[in-house]
Amino acid sequence: MNQQAAHILQEHNLRQTESRQDILLAFLAQASALSHAEIETRLASNFDRVTVYRTLKTFLDKGIIHKVLDDGTGVKYALCKDHCHDNHHHHEHVHFKCTECGQTNCMEEVTIPAVQLPKGYKAEEKNLLVQGVCAQCNR
Repeated sequence: MNQQAAHILQEHNLRQTESRQDILLAFLAQASALSHAEIETRLASNFDRVTVYRTLKTFLDKGIIHKVLDDGTGVKYALCKDHCHDNHHHHEHVHFKCTECGQTNCMEEVTIPAVQLPKGYKAEEKNLLVQGVCAQCNR
């Protein structure tokens, strides 16, 4: 997994720092989206809040992660998939939050339907959060 993190950082022309590598490893180890607080808790002994914040902002700016709106925490972050890196398709897919386990996942295969806005309006971001019970909890 360390090689994968190093490759992602190199692919986005980012220096390989300990904080970037460790935060990226946290995303690689987690299938669902993570909040700033969750990342901070996992890495509290290694990095301060500002370092985590700056690293997340850098990852957002470079298209490594994307924001996921969440009803409880406000915002979570998810690792972009391969096809997301070049064209930033993260605003085109649905996010699903399980009401049982609380995990929020990207539904890459489910796209947000087109929305026709009234004249004079310009969309800058689209988010769709569906809530229900995930496949794991629905057994």
